[in-house]
Amino acid sequence: MSANKSGVVRGETILKEIIERRSIRKYKEKDVSKKDIEQILKAGIYAPSAKNRQPWKYYVYTGGKKDNLLECMESGLIRERDRDKLLPNSQYGLPDAFNTLRIMREAPVLIIIENTNGTSPYVEIDTDGRVTEICDTLSIGASVQNILLTAAELGYGTLWIANTCFAYNELVDFIGIKGQLVGAISLGIANEILAPRPRKDFADVVEFR
Repeated sequence: MSANKSGVVRGETILKEIIERRSIRKYKEKDVSKKDIEQILKAGIYAPSAKNRQPWKYYVYTGGKKDNLLECMESGLIRERDRDKLLPNSQYGLPDAFNTLRIMREAPVLIIIENTNGTSPYVEIDTDGRVTEICDTLSIGASVQNILLTAAELGYGTLWIANTCFAYNELVDFIGIKGQLVGAISLGIANEILAPRPRKDFADVVEFR
């Protein structure tokens, strides 16, 4: 990286957020302003997307509406644990999903993520549809990363959540999603300080050919 005329190293600020961002599981009881939520989500919609399809839609839940949403999720987790096991090979992840529910209840803001072009994982799709789904999921991943980094820059903590999968049908019905439920993001002021997680060695994940 090189410095500009002001002496600031190019890329230094964004690299700082990338390195210092953490997955936060404890939040303070402080609201997030609507202005900040809008700024964070606007960063998400400026992400690149396959064929510029922009396949993302975000639903913001706070207060009592968030409580109602999470009651729905809890009923789905209980159904998955006690009755209809729609993900039988993933039951080992249910304890973590119940802990994630606790985290979601503690966070003041919950953002639900929809792939507007996607379909339920319980519906079979052809190969062309699968390729499109993969490309759209990559696009949404880029959008979510923008959201996480912008939140970090504004002083907020976040957690990217996939445990919604255990209550997929319940949540889709409750929210009224017509596409694919991808997951959720919890957002708020962090109430914990975390050390960096270990990373694989650069040489193990990069090959120059």
